[in-house]
Amino acid sequence: MDKESVIKALLDTLPQVGEVSWISIRPERGEEVKVIEEVEVIENKGLAGDHYKGKSDSKRHVTLIQAEHLAAVASMLGKETINPALTRRNIVVKGINLLALQGRQFQIGEAILETTGLCHPCSQMEKKLGEGGYNAMRGHGGITTRVVKGGKIRLGDEVKMI
Repeated sequence: MDKESVIKALLDTLPQVGEVSWISIRPERGEEVKVIEEVEVIENKGLAGDHYKGKSDSKRHVTLIQAEHLAAVASMLGKETINPALTRRNIVVKGINLLALQGRQFQIGEAILETTGLCHPCSQMEKKLGEGGYNAMRGHGGITTRVVKGGKIRLGDEVKMI
């Protein structure tokens, strides 16, 4: 098997299944996030009640971050933990490498999402997380996705590549 075939086989193999551990929406730009237990995901739109919903050409329907990365950022900032609300992401998952889903479709609960890019930190991270927050989040900001198929996402739902 040539090197290219080996790499493709590795990229297509992701046996880990993650889990949703936190969900939020932000009803209006600049407002604090609202933590919820389940959310309706609308095809080509985003999360019901979120201010990003409705921009069908957007590459940022839903944002995700790994719980493991929150722990890394907290460690860099000398904190025990970081409240996920401070990162302004929609969904926190654990147990799966979100970067392994790059360019892939994956399922969470009833919804199917597709990775569209990295979710880079904004200047708000310095304000929300404290001095050094922006740089601590670099490389740990999660991913942006678009909604391929709508449905419900609930706390505890599986996150798996399809």
